[in-house]
Amino acid sequence: MTPLFIATKKFDKSDPGWKKYIAWSGLTQLEELVSLDSSLCPTVLPDIKAEYWPHILNENYMIDFFTDLAYLRVVTADIHRKNLLCVFRNPPTHPDSETPQAFEFLGYDLVEAPTGISALTNCGGFPDAFADNELSEKGLLTSHARSYEVQIDLRRRHPDEPHANCHFWAIFRAK
Repeated sequence: MTPLFIATKKFDKSDPGWKKYIAWSGLTQLEELVSLDSSLCPTVLPDIKAEYWPHILNENYMIDFFTDLAYLRVVTADIHRKNLLCVFRNPPTHPDSETPQAFEFLGYDLVEAPTGISALTNCGGFPDAFADNELSEKGLLTSHARSYEVQIDLRRRHPDEPHANCHFWAIFRAK
């Protein structure tokens, strides 16, 4: 498993849209949302510069993901309100041993591939696949097995729903 890295905007109680989001989502257990959802927690580097290309994953919709952690740290050094994340797409097992030591495990997100929308926190819920109270205070599932189960269940129960066709991501945050 190869780690990828991304720096995202923080979304928590200090954000002006937080109360409205909590009222809409019903996710009252959240203290902060840590997600790869591109609308709720967008990258802090919205413009891909030419000099980024040697350091990013050059794969369709995934150009926000860096393969070079040291480079990402340099280009985001002056951005203070961010989450620096180490992520793994569809890991076959929990990727603890592949994660740099400076990162701590937060949980798993389920994100639609082309749009970057989280099926866990930005779709109004899928109560037939998972319960809102299964999500942590960061808006993530905490079990690898349960995340995989939810991913499969979403696809099976909602084959025509684009948000149900998602990758599951292991998310670690820089300490």
